[in-house]
Amino acid sequence: MPSLWSYSNEKPSTEKRNEETKNPPLPVNLAKLKAQFDALPPATIALVTFFVGGSSVLATGYMHRRYGKRIVNSQWVTPAHLQRKRWLKGVVTSVGDADNFRLYHTPTIGFIWPLKWKTVPTTTKDLKNETIHIRIAGVDAPEASHFGKPGQPFAAEALTWLRSQILGKVVYCQLLKQDQYGRIVAEVQCSPRFLPGWFFNGKSVAEEMLRAGWGVTYEQAGALYGKIGKEGYMQLEKQAKKAKNGMWKNGTGIESPAEYKRRVASESSTVDKVTPASASGIRPQKSRTRRKSWWKRAFSR
Repeated sequence: MPSLWSYSNEKPSTEKRNEETKNPPLPVNLAKLKAQFDALPPATIALVTFFVGGSSVLATGYMHRRYGKRIVNSQWVTPAHLQRKRWLKGVVTSVGDADNFRLYHTPTIGFIWPLKWKTVPTTTKDLKNETIHIRIAGVDAPEASHFGKPGQPFAAEALTWLRSQILGKVVYCQLLKQDQYGRIVAEVQCSPRFLPGWFFNGKSVAEEMLRAGWGVTYEQAGALYGKIGKEGYMQLEKQAKKAKNGMWKNGTGIESPAEYKRRVASESSTVDKVTPASASGIRPQKSRTRRKSWWKRAFSR
């Protein structure tokens, strides 16, 4: 028979279970680690805490710059972006010519589920100064009419083809350099159909343009090319000419965009040199001698 003292010294089992639930024992490894940490000198603990906190701040800043900060327009592209040949993901909001377009940068944080709470603007007013002017690297398309100058044949068809490929769609751009017009020259790839674009390459827009026969290989000084290089681009152009694709349907004897630009520039400079002022519709200004007032003439004698 148990004694009275044994009952008074023991707690009911339910009360023990409640205390264990409130203060569960730490695992052996974690308890050992905590004991080792508590045994460290206060200065060491402060140094470790500072290092962990600083590293967290730096990591957060990097993640924001890399995946959360939006590059608003071409002026926001820094030499560091070009040196690292950074890739940007964005939506094409407009296509002005057959070899350049406007890109609205959409970084990961804010535009991709489950961290999506932003949308791409759709009006011209909201898109003003909010897009990057991209020039497709390595290719040259037929020139459209600008500033009263006639355009090349097939310029409208080439523009229609490019719009059908990228307008309103997600593309990936590898920033390469900035040209003399302030545009960002970039290798442009379409978004993969099913796989994530950060890990898998889509179709190269420049290569598809050459295959379809709506562009030629850009061979001017400082030209940059995609993965297959200049030789690969010229081979694609040769295949398009042989198949009579796009602007080559009537043969290869057509003026290239580079030849067109040189001819138009030469004609403009010649006209400016030989056209007199009367023929250009500008009336020569007469030299005017301002007469002195009567009181100035009277006191100047």
